[in-house]
Amino acid sequence: MNRRLITKLENKERETGLEKKMSLVCDSDFKELYFKNLSKRKNQVMEKNGNNRKLRVCVATCNRADYSKLAPIMFGIKTEPEFFDLDVVVLGSHLIDDYGNTYRMIEQDDFDINTRLHTIVRGEDEAAMVESVGLALVKLPDVLNRLKPDIMIVHGDRFDALALATSAALMNIRILHIEGGEVSGTIDDSIRHAITKLAHYHVCCTRSAEQHLISMCEDHDRILLAGCPSYDKLLCAKNKDYMSIIRMWLGDDVKPKDYIVALQHPVTTDIKHSIKMFELTLDALISFNKRTLVLFPNIDAGSKEMVRVMRKKGIEHHPNFRAVKHVPFEQFIQLVAHAGCVIGNSSCGVREVGAFGTPVINLGTRQIGRETGENVLHVRDADTQDKILQALHLQFGKQYPCSKIYGDGNAVPRILKFLKSIDLQEPLQKKFCFPPVKDNISQDIDHILETLSALAVDLGGTNLRVAIVSMKGEIVKKYTQFNPRTYEERINLILQMCVEAAAEAVKLNCRILGIGGRVNPREGVVLHSTNLIQEWNSVDLRTPLSDTLHLPVWVDNDGNCAAMAERKFGQGKGLENFVTFITGTGIGGGIIHQHELIHGSSFCAAELGHLVVSLDGPDCSCGSHGCIEAYASGMALQKEAKKLHDEDLLLVEGMSVPKDEAVGALHLIQAAKLGNVRAQSILRTAGTALGLGVVNILHTVNPSLVILSGVLASHYIHTVKDVIRQQALSSVQDVDVVVSDLVDPALLGAASMVLDYTTRRIY
Repeated sequence: MNRRLITKLENKERETGLEKKMSLVCDSDFKELYFKNLSKRKNQVMEKNGNNRKLRVCVATCNRADYSKLAPIMFGIKTEPEFFDLDVVVLGSHLIDDYGNTYRMIEQDDFDINTRLHTIVRGEDEAAMVESVGLALVKLPDVLNRLKPDIMIVHGDRFDALALATSAALMNIRILHIEGGEVSGTIDDSIRHAITKLAHYHVCCTRSAEQHLISMCEDHDRILLAGCPSYDKLLCAKNKDYMSIIRMWLGDDVKPKDYIVALQHPVTTDIKHSIKMFELTLDALISFNKRTLVLFPNIDAGSKEMVRVMRKKGIEHHPNFRAVKHVPFEQFIQLVAHAGCVIGNSSCGVREVGAFGTPVINLGTRQIGRETGENVLHVRDADTQDKILQALHLQFGKQYPCSKIYGDGNAVPRILKFLKSIDLQEPLQKKFCFPPVKDNISQDIDHILETLSALAVDLGGTNLRVAIVSMKGEIVKKYTQFNPRTYEERINLILQMCVEAAAEAVKLNCRILGIGGRVNPREGVVLHSTNLIQEWNSVDLRTPLSDTLHLPVWVDNDGNCAAMAERKFGQGKGLENFVTFITGTGIGGGIIHQHELIHGSSFCAAELGHLVVSLDGPDCSCGSHGCIEAYASGMALQKEAKKLHDEDLLLVEGMSVPKDEAVGALHLIQAAKLGNVRAQSILRTAGTALGLGVVNILHTVNPSLVILSGVLASHYIHTVKDVIRQQALSSVQDVDVVVSDLVDPALLGAASMVLDYTTRRIY
């Protein structure tokens, strides 16, 4: 296989921005352009890789779950008959009535099933699974001899898939394994990794999975980080008609976000315990008293006992429950997207459901090693139904940011290119590689082409700003617009700027992980806005951003963001305790204590601009008097500058203010530098007010460093140090006070939230 060719093609597509724009806005125009560009290069790809004939691909599917991942690939192969011949082999639980005869949905998707293999040995224990593998091994050689595929595509970690991979490997048929390298927590791990050792090529969904495959000595040139194929449907599916689907499966009286989807399977390494957990789950769901769609468990050992538990509790006839064997994937997407909660231990709960931000309760150990979004709450063990019931009360009805851990909606085009680049002249025998230690990640071509970045949004008193910020804290590109007056104008402008920045990020080879902004960090809602930003009380910023861009969103205020920026990129890096004051249109701040940001019980901690330093001081924008912000903010200095200008006391020799230019804080500072005594006095008073606030903080939290940030910081630093020497206790007078060396700390702090949270999941 020619890995360099794939790299060049991916690089060229990223330069056009088409592939990423498809994931960001699901725009049909971009898709049309994408496929036009792809078709122009088809013949070139085949010629360069020596494939002078069509590639014969066999896709083998064993159950409803793996078909949801394989179907998008099969559709992609089918649309390019000049490159591929597709053979479909169906086996396993697809052909069993107890599990819904799900082979019919393959036929409904207009695929010709070349072979049906009955491979399941009926039984309720582990021996039946072993016998089923043996039966499949007996039947598969005749099928493979007849089809003679160039490559077989195998998915996941099921015992049926192990039989497929074993047969193909022993018959010298190349194997492409989908979703290798992942970690769950049961016997599935052993089966998945065994298939990895048999497979010649690997398509993985996350960067962690890719690293696991490399650590397992798989050839890096034969690994494709594509994302999960099912996400190609998921990310554009939520807004389709769903009410008719909900009514069909759950009843006419059920509303969105007011029902539960339950899907729980036996854990073959501890069948008795998993059955007990299932019994407790059903008890909790009965007590919770919400309409619930229960899907029957899969065919693993223990499933029959779980079905008996359902029938013992009367689930199939209970008015609140709908028990079904199978739901078509397109309908299942809509059901979980609009559910109030998903509960169970299916991989779809921790993988696909995250794409919609639907809350999930993951039960037991079956998925214990999976990467998850913040929408997943784990109940590892339970002795009674109480713990599960409490989890239902915590999760039901919430809405989390959309997660794209497992894909960006463009897996299938990548997989098709990967298939085309396979060189059938290459030796079939696998070569295992011991990966070198990567001392310098910048030498990794995937990292260079897809720089991990964040979108940072700053809702300021004067301007709206959006920036693309790299992992190193570099502002790759920044967008600034004047802050409109009304809510509708502001929210529309924020969305417009974010969409523009996300599209531009593709051209700049930046991989956007999420969005960071300013406000209440728990709910993404502005709790209280001052007079600087009107009409923003109780405004939800997180949801519209997440829904528009399909990216996770984190939010906090500008002072806290400045503190986080200093902790990750600035002079607070590595310090356990420090405080940041940010000086701009207003005055804000952030407190880092024991390496963590302090929010307070009602998210009002570190509102340092509203520390009162004088009982009879000037009015503040918060409605109080004598706050630091009333003395030292840009707005306060602007007021003083206007007063002086109106009295003809501002301008000195060497200064002038054009008639069409408003007088502001910078004119006051310029006048002070040119010797204006009144301007100097105003700045000294402002610096003293800020200094008194710093002294109060030194006496309250005793930080090891105080960082002054923002456009006015350098003008206040000396006065603040003087006030500390005069007013502070001797034990804190030696605390360092420095001016931040970061540009745009609020934007960098917003980005740091995204980069910290998301990379913790990726690596």
